[in-house]
Amino acid sequence: MKILVVDDHVLIREAVRGVLKQLRPDAVVLEGSDSRQAMQFIEEHADIGLILLDLGLPDRDGFSVLAELSKRCPATSVVVLSAQQDRGSVVKALDLGALGFIPKSAQREVMLAALELVFAGGIYIPPEILSGQQPVPSQSTPQPAATASSRGSPRDLGLTERQLEVLALMMRGKSNKGISRALDMAEPTVKNHITAIFRTLKVTNRTEAVIAVIESGWELPRAS
Repeated sequence: MKILVVDDHVLIREAVRGVLKQLRPDAVVLEGSDSRQAMQFIEEHADIGLILLDLGLPDRDGFSVLAELSKRCPATSVVVLSAQQDRGSVVKALDLGALGFIPKSAQREVMLAALELVFAGGIYIPPEILSGQQPVPSQSTPQPAATASSRGSPRDLGLTERQLEVLALMMRGKSNKGISRALDMAEPTVKNHITAIFRTLKVTNRTEAVIAVIESGWELPRAS
């Protein structure tokens, strides 16, 4: 597996490389210090499986890089590694396609667990974001209407097995088209399921749905 670490701080790259080698000893770890180098690596290595992206790059806004990566290599998992860890930044990163958000201040054990979760197909969000300890910076920041204790189980809410399969793939960052292919389902049917999921969870977008599921602690089916 090839992994690209994009960060302008050498010490951060070294620390991340150590964590990655502990989790995946056979991984090939590439390193870039800015967006220009990152895009060059992506051009030269089409088989990169994971990108760890710093938002504070010296030559370009990290969010714009994340948006471009989502379009240029939608099959590649991107996890944000950033000194910014406010709720607004986390939500924006997830909206732009990130499959996780790891604060640079996180201890090594936390980073290990977060990356292991991503390797397993999950999405990592800092616990303080889920617990509401961070202030909400704007009205656009999602605030799930229900808490884990009030939601109950997926079946208590009436979600069908098919909807749970769709939700599981959403949690892995799959697009509607990707879900359609994975489940051999027409794309309009996927959209209908997603609409029903949003209505059931009382959310309005994918990011809110992801946060709602993580808060609830649900174990979803292992979607292919």
